[in-house]
Amino acid sequence: MDDLKARTKQFALDVIRHCHGYPQKAEFLIITRQLMRSAISVGANYRAACRAKSKMEFTNKIPIVVGSRKTARLHAD
Repeated sequence: MDDLKARTKQFALDVIRHCHGYPQKAEFLIITRQLMRSAISVGANYRAACRAKSKMEFTNKIPIVVGSRKTARLHAD
């Protein structure tokens, strides 16, 4: 689990660095802000899943992580 925590953190940092390379125009700001929020939420939601009190709670929270990842991917494309 610790490896995935580190990887999701690194993913968020990489996305943030990547987004800072875009021009500061309105059309880019809208997409990059949402992309950064989505990328950060992947790690945050995974950490929340890791704090689950039971296997069932963990299993219920993992789809939220997957959804955040899909949203990040949507904004990255």
